[in-house]
Amino acid sequence: MLRTACYEGGASYLQQRNETIIALTYDTGLRVGELVDVDAEMLREGNSELYLPGHIQKDYPNDNSPGPVTMELSSDVTRLVSSYLNNRWKESPALFPARSSDRISTQGVRNMLHKVAETASTQPYIVDGSRGEAEDVTPHALRHSVAYRMMNSEDENTLYDVRNRLRHRSIQTTERTYDHLIKV
Repeated sequence: MLRTACYEGGASYLQQRNETIIALTYDTGLRVGELVDVDAEMLREGNSELYLPGHIQKDYPNDNSPGPVTMELSSDVTRLVSSYLNNRWKESPALFPARSSDRISTQGVRNMLHKVAETASTQPYIVDGSRGEAEDVTPHALRHSVAYRMMNSEDENTLYDVRNRLRHRSIQTTERTYDHLIKV
């Protein structure tokens, strides 16, 4: 729904970029600050892997930087990223340039996501189980959806799997945020 809405209105040269931002965030659970710092050269293995150096990841407390990580992308996202790179409208080291700069900003991602969610008339489920509004669709909500999908899939994912995918420093963070998703 969100991905389709990227192609309704807006500048045509930004449509595939916007869909790729949404799909990549939904697949990987990247933090918005990490997403905007991704360079095209960080894609590896025919665009099926994303290499995240430690310096663009969220620092742990006490200024302890995490080590680099390589994230496997789904086949759907791999195809989309490859197509996007072949049709990119602006040469830039950044994977996602903006109209007026070489790199989209975190606020630019939030604004785009709100606009797309509004176009799609999205009413996401929120924590209490009720339906939210388009403005409730945020980059962090897409990150939460990764945990939700993992815990509700046929695979035997554990909170440790979720922690590893979302790169939480401690399992306590994952438990505090997502233990209500554990199947009993």
